[in-house]
Amino acid sequence: MELIYNLFGSGKDLTSPQMICRAVLAFLITLALIRIAGIRTFGKRSAFDNVIVIMLGSIFSRVVVGASPFVPTTLACLAFVLVHWLLGYVSVRSDLVGRLVKGEKVTLYADGKPNEANMRKAMVSEKDLKESVRLRLNSDDLSQVERIVIERNGDISVIRK
Repeated sequence: MELIYNLFGSGKDLTSPQMICRAVLAFLITLALIRIAGIRTFGKRSAFDNVIVIMLGSIFSRVVVGASPFVPTTLACLAFVLVHWLLGYVSVRSDLVGRLVKGEKVTLYADGKPNEANMRKAMVSEKDLKESVRLRLNSDDLSQVERIVIERNGDISVIRK
Protein backbone atom coordinates (compact mmCIF):
# COMPACT_ATOMS: atom_id res chain seq x y z
CA MET A 1 0.00 0.00 0.00
CA GLU A 2 2.87 2.35 0.77
CA LEU A 3 4.30 1.71 -2.71
CA ILE A 4 0.99 2.78 -4.30
CA TYR A 5 0.90 5.91 -2.15
CA ASN A 6 4.51 6.74 -3.07
CA LEU A 7 3.81 6.23 -6.79
CA PHE A 8 0.45 8.02 -7.03
CA GLY A 9 0.27 10.27 -3.98
CA SER A 10 -2.93 11.49 -2.41
CA GLY A 11 -4.93 14.69 -2.62
CA LYS A 12 -3.68 17.82 -4.33
CA ASP A 13 -0.13 17.84 -2.95
CA LEU A 14 1.43 15.71 -5.66
CA THR A 15 5.00 15.61 -6.88
CA SER A 16 5.82 15.68 -10.58
CA PRO A 17 6.65 11.93 -10.67
CA GLN A 18 3.30 11.16 -8.96
CA MET A 19 1.42 13.25 -11.52
CA ILE A 20 3.30 11.47 -14.30
CA CYS A 21 2.31 8.06 -12.84
CA ARG A 22 -1.31 9.23 -12.56
CA ALA A 23 -1.26 10.55 -16.13
CA VAL A 24 0.09 7.27 -17.51
CA LEU A 25 -2.48 5.24 -15.58
CA ALA A 26 -5.31 7.62 -16.55
CA PHE A 27 -4.23 7.32 -20.20
CA LEU A 28 -4.31 3.52 -20.07
CA ILE A 29 -7.69 3.47 -18.34
CA THR A 30 -9.11 6.01 -20.80
CA LEU A 31 -7.85 3.90 -23.69
CA ALA A 32 -9.58 0.85 -22.22
CA LEU A 33 -12.79 2.83 -21.70
CA ILE A 34 -12.72 4.12 -25.28
CA ARG A 35 -12.32 0.53 -26.48
CA ILE A 36 -15.43 -0.36 -24.46
CA ALA A 37 -17.29 2.63 -25.91
CA GLY A 38 -16.52 1.36 -29.40
CA ILE A 39 -14.56 2.45 -32.43
CA ARG A 40 -17.36 4.64 -33.79
CA THR A 41 -16.75 7.03 -30.89
CA PHE A 42 -13.91 8.54 -32.91
CA GLY A 43 -15.08 7.52 -36.37
CA LYS A 44 -18.34 9.46 -36.69
CA ARG A 45 -17.60 12.60 -34.70
CA SER A 46 -21.28 13.22 -34.01
CA ALA A 47 -22.44 15.30 -31.06
CA PHE A 48 -23.43 12.05 -29.36
CA ASP A 49 -19.90 10.69 -29.72
CA ASN A 50 -18.14 13.94 -28.89
CA VAL A 51 -19.91 14.11 -25.53
CA ILE A 52 -18.09 11.01 -24.26
CA VAL A 53 -14.72 12.28 -25.46
CA ILE A 54 -15.16 15.68 -23.80
CA MET A 55 -16.50 14.21 -20.57
CA LEU A 56 -13.72 11.64 -20.24
CA GLY A 57 -11.06 14.28 -20.81
CA SER A 58 -12.66 16.66 -18.38
CA ILE A 59 -13.21 14.15 -15.61
CA PHE A 60 -9.93 12.27 -15.92
CA SER A 61 -7.93 15.49 -15.84
CA ARG A 62 -9.12 15.87 -12.26
CA VAL A 63 -7.53 12.51 -11.40
CA VAL A 64 -4.17 13.53 -12.84
CA VAL A 65 -3.93 16.72 -10.79
CA GLY A 66 -5.40 15.14 -7.66
CA ALA A 67 -8.55 17.28 -7.56
CA SER A 68 -10.78 14.18 -7.32
CA PRO A 69 -10.24 10.75 -5.77
CA PHE A 70 -8.93 8.17 -8.23
CA VAL A 71 -11.30 5.21 -7.87
CA PRO A 72 -14.64 7.07 -7.65
CA THR A 73 -13.65 9.29 -10.58
CA THR A 74 -12.64 6.26 -12.65
CA LEU A 75 -15.97 4.61 -11.83
CA ALA A 76 -17.80 7.78 -12.91
CA CYS A 77 -15.96 7.63 -16.24
CA LEU A 78 -16.91 3.97 -16.60
CA ALA A 79 -20.55 4.95 -15.97
CA PHE A 80 -20.35 7.58 -18.77
CA VAL A 81 -18.90 5.02 -21.16
CA LEU A 82 -21.53 2.43 -20.29
CA VAL A 83 -24.37 4.94 -20.77
CA HIS A 84 -22.85 5.98 -24.11
CA TRP A 85 -22.52 2.35 -25.19
CA LEU A 86 -26.07 1.51 -24.06
CA LEU A 87 -27.59 4.50 -25.87
CA GLY A 88 -25.61 3.60 -29.00
CA TYR A 89 -26.75 -0.03 -28.77
CA VAL A 90 -30.41 0.94 -28.29
CA SER A 91 -30.29 3.63 -31.01
CA VAL A 92 -29.14 1.04 -33.55
CA ARG A 93 -32.24 -1.01 -32.77
CA SER A 94 -34.75 1.83 -32.34
CA ASP A 95 -35.28 4.63 -34.83
CA LEU A 96 -37.01 6.73 -32.18
CA VAL A 97 -34.07 6.51 -29.77
CA GLY A 98 -31.66 7.03 -32.68
CA ARG A 99 -33.44 10.24 -33.67
CA LEU A 100 -33.53 11.48 -30.07
CA VAL A 101 -29.86 10.74 -29.41
CA LYS A 102 -28.29 11.44 -32.79
CA GLY A 103 -30.80 13.70 -34.54
CA GLU A 104 -32.06 13.48 -38.11
CA LYS A 105 -30.75 14.43 -41.52
CA VAL A 106 -32.19 17.68 -42.91
CA THR A 107 -32.72 18.46 -46.58
CA LEU A 108 -31.18 21.83 -47.45
CA TYR A 109 -31.67 21.86 -51.22
CA ALA A 110 -34.07 19.95 -53.46
CA ASP A 111 -36.05 20.42 -56.65
CA GLY A 112 -33.67 23.12 -57.86
CA LYS A 113 -34.07 25.44 -54.88
CA PRO A 114 -32.73 25.88 -51.36
CA ASN A 115 -34.98 25.09 -48.40
CA GLU A 116 -34.62 28.38 -46.51
CA ALA A 117 -36.39 27.19 -43.34
CA ASN A 118 -34.18 24.11 -43.02
CA MET A 119 -31.07 26.14 -43.81
CA ARG A 120 -31.88 28.59 -41.00
CA LYS A 121 -32.60 25.71 -38.64
CA ALA A 122 -29.26 24.07 -39.51
CA MET A 123 -27.45 27.46 -39.60
CA VAL A 124 -26.20 26.85 -43.14
CA SER A 125 -25.90 29.69 -45.63
CA GLU A 126 -26.23 29.57 -49.40
CA LYS A 127 -22.44 30.10 -49.53
CA ASP A 128 -22.05 26.93 -47.41
CA LEU A 129 -24.20 25.02 -49.91
CA LYS A 130 -22.13 26.22 -52.84
CA GLU A 131 -18.91 25.39 -50.99
CA SER A 132 -20.16 21.84 -50.44
CA VAL A 133 -21.01 21.50 -54.12
CA ARG A 134 -17.54 22.72 -55.08
CA LEU A 135 -15.88 20.33 -52.65
CA ARG A 136 -17.98 17.30 -53.64
CA LEU A 137 -18.58 17.87 -57.36
CA ASN A 138 -15.70 20.19 -58.29
CA SER A 139 -18.25 22.56 -59.78
CA ASP A 140 -20.23 25.69 -58.91
CA ASP A 141 -23.16 24.50 -61.01
CA LEU A 142 -26.19 23.75 -58.80
CA SER A 143 -28.06 22.45 -61.87
CA GLN A 144 -26.01 19.25 -61.45
CA VAL A 145 -27.40 18.77 -57.94
CA GLU A 146 -30.47 16.73 -57.09
CA ARG A 147 -30.35 17.23 -53.34
CA ILE A 148 -28.14 18.58 -50.54
CA VAL A 149 -28.56 17.16 -47.06
CA ILE A 150 -26.95 17.91 -43.73
CA GLU A 151 -26.36 14.55 -42.09
CA ARG A 152 -26.85 13.65 -38.43
CA ASN A 153 -23.14 14.11 -37.79
CA GLY A 154 -23.11 17.60 -39.35
CA ASP A 155 -21.51 16.65 -42.67
CA ILE A 156 -23.14 18.03 -45.80
CA SER A 157 -23.87 15.47 -48.51
CA VAL A 158 -24.40 16.46 -52.14
CA ILE A 159 -26.37 14.09 -54.36
CA ARG A 160 -25.69 14.53 -58.05
CA LYS A 161 -28.55 14.36 -60.59
